[in-house]
Amino acid sequence: MNHPHSRLRAGNPEAFRDLFRDHASLVYRHAVRVTGNWALAEDVVSLTFLEAWRLRGKLRDEGDSPRPWLMGIAVNVLRNTTRAARRHSAALARMPATDPVPDFADELVGRIADSEQLAAAHKALGRLRRSEREVFALCVWSGLGYAEAAATLGIPVGTVRSRLSRARTRLRRLAAEELRAAQKNTEPLPIPGQVQGSRSTAARPHKETHR
Repeated sequence: MNHPHSRLRAGNPEAFRDLFRDHASLVYRHAVRVTGNWALAEDVVSLTFLEAWRLRGKLRDEGDSPRPWLMGIAVNVLRNTTRAARRHSAALARMPATDPVPDFADELVGRIADSEQLAAAHKALGRLRRSEREVFALCVWSGLGYAEAAATLGIPVGTVRSRLSRARTRLRRLAAEELRAAQKNTEPLPIPGQVQGSRSTAARPHKETHR
């Protein structure tokens, strides 16, 4: 009996449609959190599945799900986004028109309160070591188990656990610092002649308040 992955290795179009349907949202959510950029995340999804097609012959008959293999490709694409984009720009242009990447904005809104929090989290994540950043993004933001993350990154499960523990500790502190800094930098300075605490009064020029 053939392993389920054999259809992907053989380049079966239906198998790849299923792969995209089942895992595109996971790749997108992972990419948008790592990059902090919704548009760039869409490019990462496209590049990840293009790479999956190119590398389909390397998919091994290990496990029932191709998720660790696919996320390993996504991690590599994220590491080399600029270089990968240049390498594949011509290939993407030659590809036939396909269904667009699904819009996951509504789901993301439920998970990330607003762009300010996303930006703060992205900045904080960027201050971690890459090894800690990748483990945190895979296990916490994308929901992979320790074994899946270990398979994705090609490292022992124990290493995943220790990196994740360090990342959680550092990220809690760094994210709080980034969010406080962002809020401090965006607080409007009081303008002479305006009354603080009143939006309607503060929105009008000073001379209009004495009519």
